[in-house]
Amino acid sequence: MLREDWHSLDIEQINRCLRFNSLDGLSDRECKERLKKFGPNKLKEGEKVKPYEIFLNQFKDFMVLVLLVAACISGALGEMADTIAIVAIVILNAILGFLQEYRAEKSLESLKKLTAPQAKVLRGKKEMKLSAEQLVPGDVLLLEAGDIVPADARILELFNLAVDESMLTGESLPVKKKAEVIFSTQTPLADRKNLLYSGTIITAGRAKAVVVATGMFTEIGKIADMMEAVEEEMTPLQKKLDYLGKALVLICFLVCALVVVTGVMRGEELGNMFLTGVSLAVAAIPEGMPAIVTVVLALGVQKMVKKNAVVKKLPSVETLGCANVICSDKTGTLTQNMMTVQKLFINNKTIDITGQGYQPIGDFLWQGKIIEPLSLPTVALFLQAIALCNNASLKKAGFSLNSLWREKRNFLQRRSMDQWQITGDPTEGALTVLAAKAKVWREALEKNQPRIDEIPFDSNRKMMSVICQDKDGNYYLYVKGAPDVIINYCQKMMLDNKEFDLNHLEKERIKKNNEEMAGLALRILAVAYRKLPKDWKSLSNENLEKDLTFLGLAGMIDPPREEVREAIRVCKRAGIRTVMITGDHALTATAIAKDLGMLTERQEIITGAELDSFSEKEMLERVEKIGVYARVTPKHKLQIVRAWKKKGYIVGMTGDGVNDAPAVKEADIGISMGKSGTDVTKEASALVLMDDNFATIVAAIEEGRGIYENIRKFITYLLSCNIGEVLTMFLATLLGLPLPLIPIQILLVNLVTDGLPAMALGVDNSDKDIMLQTPRKANENIFANGLGWKICKRGLQIGLSTVLVFIIGLYLENGNIEVARTMTFATLVLSQMCFVFTCRSERYSIYEIGFFSNLYLVGAVLTSVFTLLLVLYLPSLQYFFETVYLSWENWLIIGLVSAFPLVNAWISYLWKLIWRGQTLVSEN
Repeated sequence: MLREDWHSLDIEQINRCLRFNSLDGLSDRECKERLKKFGPNKLKEGEKVKPYEIFLNQFKDFMVLVLLVAACISGALGEMADTIAIVAIVILNAILGFLQEYRAEKSLESLKKLTAPQAKVLRGKKEMKLSAEQLVPGDVLLLEAGDIVPADARILELFNLAVDESMLTGESLPVKKKAEVIFSTQTPLADRKNLLYSGTIITAGRAKAVVVATGMFTEIGKIADMMEAVEEEMTPLQKKLDYLGKALVLICFLVCALVVVTGVMRGEELGNMFLTGVSLAVAAIPEGMPAIVTVVLALGVQKMVKKNAVVKKLPSVETLGCANVICSDKTGTLTQNMMTVQKLFINNKTIDITGQGYQPIGDFLWQGKIIEPLSLPTVALFLQAIALCNNASLKKAGFSLNSLWREKRNFLQRRSMDQWQITGDPTEGALTVLAAKAKVWREALEKNQPRIDEIPFDSNRKMMSVICQDKDGNYYLYVKGAPDVIINYCQKMMLDNKEFDLNHLEKERIKKNNEEMAGLALRILAVAYRKLPKDWKSLSNENLEKDLTFLGLAGMIDPPREEVREAIRVCKRAGIRTVMITGDHALTATAIAKDLGMLTERQEIITGAELDSFSEKEMLERVEKIGVYARVTPKHKLQIVRAWKKKGYIVGMTGDGVNDAPAVKEADIGISMGKSGTDVTKEASALVLMDDNFATIVAAIEEGRGIYENIRKFITYLLSCNIGEVLTMFLATLLGLPLPLIPIQILLVNLVTDGLPAMALGVDNSDKDIMLQTPRKANENIFANGLGWKICKRGLQIGLSTVLVFIIGLYLENGNIEVARTMTFATLVLSQMCFVFTCRSERYSIYEIGFFSNLYLVGAVLTSVFTLLLVLYLPSLQYFFETVYLSWENWLIIGLVSAFPLVNAWISYLWKLIWRGQTLVSEN
């Protein structure tokens, strides 16, 4: 019974496969046997991750394990302050990671929520309601408007059936279903109009259908399988920091061991050198780096919350910052997810309509000039017709607005925080909003022209009609429907409030305008009316809907969000590709993509059916050339994301429906919609946009880039300083000098210089032109663009200058080791405090940025300097850290040497200004 071609079989073939009775349903015995064979109609649960496992996983990082070993060694040596600091950092890092990841693996639980808890079925010749879990293939479902489809089913009978499948296919409008049509086996999922899918919603009509798939065999079940198959990967930042941590620990241990061995060979006491080596190792390992990275990312998360983006995993902010491809769903992400009338063809004139969403505010424009629609009789009659031939309602604050309330604007202003909404079919809702923009409301019209009867829309007639009676006893028929159908029923047309015969020339003009509007991917409805004869009740429906007078055409679309255009432009300037992936029709997708500036002339537009014919090799060859994917399935979305990733790109994938969830989880950074998104997509994503706005992604990208820059800043600072500390000890040992610092002083330098200044760099402002830079490559080394050389050079400079001061101190103070060590200690601290200002940008000098543009850094440096002075001049601390008072001559030497990083930065800045001036002169 398990097959995927139910849409290509006729009812007789399906009956042979499923052995069901459409009149009586299955027997209880048959249901029990099938339930045993196929299992309950539910999605299997993924293996749940226990909270304590999430917490313990935070301690598996190599750097964290090394820090714990270092803490144990420090404790054994009696350095309890350093031990407590390291342990506190590790625990803080674990807690923050745990809180962010606790709810990251609940995708399948959210999928289960989409399963309808109850289903109405025929069993044993009786209609009954039962738990959806008890459904089996062959069960006959009875469905009506408002029901959630409980399993995949083939339609047997229907009446005016429309289904909202947006959560599965991405289709922006309810799909009109057909029972009698048989489709080819290659028909895409979204076009199989004789099938119903589990989790979708019946928006109109009713149907009888036979269950063809349950549980994990439904389309939602297949998505669940894909979700389980997607493996979690480390983010680029996590990979780089993991590699960096291992490399640093290895290098530090080797160098420190070399210092110990060299000292012992020179005759130093083994115990003293071992203590020095361990202290140097603890100081050299940047134990604060994991915590600073975590805190910086956490602060970035808080910034993103203020910008309507919620980050579920800390590294995701940074990952988005290096994204160079964003694959975006169309409906609700790039568009407003609100059908809106944009053009009218009335009175042989094309009228443009402004306004956004369901808010009844907008202008009617003809040739760019605002017109008053109700002053034009034909336009007024058209608006009256679309308002009366309509079952949708426009609401605000949850209340339907009657004519009395509409006048009470103060009341509406008090509820301005509530959104305008429509109830009913989105197409009819768009027409209701259009009429409301001209202050035409059905409730008011029906007081003078109450509805007498309705001929509902059906897929065969492709039209809907209502009959109204005015106060004079006249009856009018108002009709809307497909233009090709309506025009054939029209004998006349309304021009300038007069009726004229609809001749061949006028019909061709209407058809031409219809084609032009269709070319803009607008969905078009024709509107007509008829004054009925007094004996209209004796006429059949077919005869009622004849001899119509054509009023006009209305073209509507789910329009792009206004702010998305600018966001797309920013992405282009930032070197980020934007790709549209949608379940909607190719024509609609192309029109939206062109409108937003996403599609260039060189880029291709392909459909899911074409994608099926691609081999993996062909997909990899063409993926960079394709700008729009239309009529795609969840499998296609996953295929597209994987192709981009195999090409070496960092991929962001946006989505809201269940159909997006596997691709969202597969992407390097999955982005879901907070308002319209389904729970499963939110759980699968790493970033949730609370305003469903693509433009918010741009803010997230900028934040991510800034965070990565800041991480490079404090890595530059920490590693340069740690190299300087190690080289100070190593060079002094090689030169045969006494130890320039004792172990307790080494640990104090580490404590004073590492924490606060590095943290202040982590919250620094990003460069003003950060969004004009191209994205970094996915495999880019964290030391790229000369950063590794800069770190080594600055570390060497700090080490050499510190040893130089030590030698000068020994010479001037006649070998007084305590004064020389105190000068060395002060130099090592102050040179790092000067150096930290030069780490604030890789492209701009500190003299361009300004010393006081990061007050956190100024405060951190002042705190470190104040701590240094306390250690040098407070007697109790002098004794503990073996420091002495320094003379002004000592301070002069320390100041001159320590200021070298700032002097060097000033020289570079001056040269930059001179070079810039020469360039300007040569250009002129």
